[in-house]
Amino acid sequence: MFFWHWPEIDFWRVPVFTVPLILIFALGCVGDGIIWGHSSGLAIHMSLITVTNLSKSFGAADIFSGVTFSLARGARLALVGANGVGKTTVLRILVGLDEPSSGVVSRARSIRIGYLPQEADFEIKGTLWDTCLEVFAPLVKQQQELHRLEALMADIASRDEILARYGKLQQDFEARGGYTYPTRIRQVLSGLGFSSEDEHMPVEHLSGGQRTRAYLARLLLSDPDLLLLDEPTNHLDMAATEWLEGYLSQWHGAALIVSHDRYFLDRVATGIIEMTPVGTEYYPGNYSAYLNERQARWERRREVFEAEKEKLLSEALYIKKYIAGQNVTQARGRLRRLSRIVQAIEQVGMEAVLNKKWIEVSEDVNITVSDLSAEEAERRVRALRFVDPRPPRLHLQIRSEQRSGELVIRTYGLQVGYPGRKLFDAPDIVLRRCECAALIGPNGAGKTTFLKTILGQLPPLAGEVQLGASLKIGYFAQAHEGLNPENTLLQEIDAIVPHWLPGQIRDYLGKYLFSGDDVYKKVSMLSGGERGRLALAKLALQETNLLLLDEPTNHLDIPSQEVLEAVLEAYAGTILLVTHDRYLVDALATQIWEIDPDESKLTVFLGTYSQMREEREKQAAREEAMRLQERAASVAGKSRRPDRSDAAKQERRRIAQIQELENQIAELESRLAEIGFLLEHPPADSAKVARLGQDYARIQREMDEKLAAWEKLSA
Repeated sequence: MFFWHWPEIDFWRVPVFTVPLILIFALGCVGDGIIWGHSSGLAIHMSLITVTNLSKSFGAADIFSGVTFSLARGARLALVGANGVGKTTVLRILVGLDEPSSGVVSRARSIRIGYLPQEADFEIKGTLWDTCLEVFAPLVKQQQELHRLEALMADIASRDEILARYGKLQQDFEARGGYTYPTRIRQVLSGLGFSSEDEHMPVEHLSGGQRTRAYLARLLLSDPDLLLLDEPTNHLDMAATEWLEGYLSQWHGAALIVSHDRYFLDRVATGIIEMTPVGTEYYPGNYSAYLNERQARWERRREVFEAEKEKLLSEALYIKKYIAGQNVTQARGRLRRLSRIVQAIEQVGMEAVLNKKWIEVSEDVNITVSDLSAEEAERRVRALRFVDPRPPRLHLQIRSEQRSGELVIRTYGLQVGYPGRKLFDAPDIVLRRCECAALIGPNGAGKTTFLKTILGQLPPLAGEVQLGASLKIGYFAQAHEGLNPENTLLQEIDAIVPHWLPGQIRDYLGKYLFSGDDVYKKVSMLSGGERGRLALAKLALQETNLLLLDEPTNHLDIPSQEVLEAVLEAYAGTILLVTHDRYLVDALATQIWEIDPDESKLTVFLGTYSQMREEREKQAAREEAMRLQERAASVAGKSRRPDRSDAAKQERRRIAQIQELENQIAELESRLAEIGFLLEHPPADSAKVARLGQDYARIQREMDEKLAAWEKLSA
């Protein structure tokens, strides 16, 4: 952790303190490093950062090796791989919080890096607004200096000097966004899910998730050259995630992103770096393009493997045929070569043997037998198998053998919440057999409360829930309440299948990536991802035909998410899914149930998530076209037949207010331009010059207020 505070330093430009290869720019108070400036003295062509053969070990355990990639300006790359492969460690190495065991990190000269850790923990006083405002401390200082100079302009003796300083400072202030930074702060905070009331909340009163969002807001506002984001969507609801997607899509710098949110990577990433314990491989395009290309590359590698194996087998058969014949000398020489090649392939794989010179391969293999027998060489060639390059994956299967009734869930006049606190009203809902509904909405909207109401764990405030006949319900709780923290993994599974032997339980848990002594761990010692896998393991042992799943992909890595998605797609029962995972929603859901906390209601969309987004975009485009048409008609003075409805009157009033604001803003802009010209060519009267400076500042503040009002009405 680093804590510095230099209020007088312009962190946009000035290197402050040197650690190995790193200059740290302070944003008031930095924890885990929000902005990092690097100066290695190397400009790697157009790349901002280049990583070559990076490796990391902890003691005798190798975490990863062979990590190689470069990041050019404007690129947005995603670093993907299984949990535990070392993605977060790579990010920490790039900003100097960790040291590699070997390898080289080359950074462009004076690069400024912004780093978001998974859990941002920084000590800072003041409100949320103050925290973001510190990013613009140089502009605030300039603004204060402008006000001071305005007050001094009445002094005739120093008029020319003050005016020259004022003009230069005002020009620089405007060029650096001095008149727009308050609007930028509001836009970013609003986009990340903060309300206007939250702006005045002390940071120390924010929850952990809110603090991470505040950290992200401050990071985005700081405008670094390179963003390193570790699970940036972890604490964002869907609306905030979609806003961040739009923001990053327009990002002028570069970004390296670690995320399990596949939909997010689809919309943001321009390239994918797949990381395994033994190296990295680059794929151009977004996440979907990566999946297709990865599959194609695997198939090509399998084809190459089979073709090379066939050649080796032909060689083995030739040797076997002639080893005792007249070509014995040639056959023995070929057997010696084949013996070395087969042993090398067994140890390092076909691809390494094909793509490297033998002198390089020989450094990594141990040739134990110089000459195999012809029969042994043939047997070992036939035994060669193509190795799936993917890491170990979940082996999950959820059964649904007993058929439920056609009607699974029906509600009548349902009102969800707690005594004295209504969360939302729901329309009359029907969910039928084999359908999948996705329940979405902001954090705290009442999604988990709705599931508990369906299960009968909470009574509805009003209305009724009817469950169909012959239902066998499986419930995956977000907080994993069904796990006993004092039990071991063996005990958790034994409670469901007491007739299983310990060896059977071990084998079963192995399918969920628990091995060795893992089975003796207590539940309380498990990570979030391990608890999720254990909960899925228990769910899969139940006979169900209705699944209620509350954030089932939380803490799962992407390979595990892919397995879960495939299993749920094949599930023969009905699913009610609560998740922020839009990729999973799009793959499974046939209808979307969305909670709107502002309206305190649940709405139903019959269709997929992509169809819902497309429909909303079309609706927004229609509304915008209508708004522009009405505005044009208002400007042209066209008369319209009055609509007596209150809604129509309010809309006309809103349009008129927008038009009036636009006229006022245009007039203010014109006056600012006039005053700016006069300040560049000042009159002799010093008192008039002072008034001009004061007028400029006053009009600018007035225009900011008008712009804020216009944005609110136009939203």
